[in-house]
Amino acid sequence: MASDSPAVVEEIKVFLNNKFKIKDLGTLRYFLGLEIARTAQGIQICQRKYALDILASSGTLGSRPSKLPMDQNLRLSKEKSDILSNPTYYRKLVGKLLYLTINRPDISYSV
Repeated sequence: MASDSPAVVEEIKVFLNNKFKIKDLGTLRYFLGLEIARTAQGIQICQRKYALDILASSGTLGSRPSKLPMDQNLRLSKEKSDILSNPTYYRKLVGKLLYLTINRPDISYSV
C-alpha cells in the first residue's frame, strides 16, 4: 500500500487484518522482479537481480558482452529441423525475457 497518510495506511491494515490474516512485511524492497531502493533524492527501481537470475538459470552468467547480440549472417529457412525434445525450458526463458523487457526498452531489440 502507498499513501501520503500513515494513519490511513494503518487503518486499512487493521481492517484487512480483521477480515484476513495478513502480515506487514515492512518497507518494500523487492517485488515481482523489481528492486526498490529509497533515497533522499527519491525512489529508484532496477531489475539487476532479476536479470542476473535469468543469466544464472540459462547458464550464461559468465558470458562476455558482445557488440552484436545476434549473428549477422544467420539465415532462417523453412526446411524442417529437429524439434526440441523439451521446449518448456525455452518457453520459460522467453517469458522471463519478455517480462524483463517490459520495463527495459533499451534492451528490447536485442532480446
